[in-house]
Amino acid sequence: MVASGSLPPGVPPEFYADVAATVRGLGSRFVLDTSGVPLARAADARVYLLKPSLHEFRTLMGEPDVDEPRLASLGSMVVKRGWCEVLVLSLGAGGALWVTGSEWERLAAPAVPVKSSVGAGDSMVAGIVLALSRGRSLREAVRFGVAAGAAAVMNPGTALCRREDVERLYPQVMTSPG
Repeated sequence: MVASGSLPPGVPPEFYADVAATVRGLGSRFVLDTSGVPLARAADARVYLLKPSLHEFRTLMGEPDVDEPRLASLGSMVVKRGWCEVLVLSLGAGGALWVTGSEWERLAAPAVPVKSSVGAGDSMVAGIVLALSRGRSLREAVRFGVAAGAAAVMNPGTALCRREDVERLYPQVMTSPG
């Protein structure tokens, strides 16, 4: 199950945490892309994959000035705490960092012309989930997600990524020395 975005007015901040518990009880995986208190509450409820932005992650960790070299160790701490099995930090034009209990990798995003960043995170999550559903490894899924996010920013307004752009950009997503 995938959920993303802010909660509508009147929905309690525990909503995503309740969903996480229900999904886990059904033996399924929960992928979440949100921020603020709902993110913190859901992390306490343990999800399969969390995909915060760098700003959302810094806020969650209470370290607004954490530098990129420390991100992998903080990400490992999040996984060790049991907040998630996989942490994928979207770093905007900088790509992504993914962390599990046993490995991590920083992926560079391909350089693309930016028309709008609206929907890039949603496209990234969609790319990751699509690749996982097709049996791809986690590494390949996150690479596909980075390509989808990069493809999304090439489109104006709220247009999301296009398949042909994602497939063209995917081979360009490589490990970044970061």
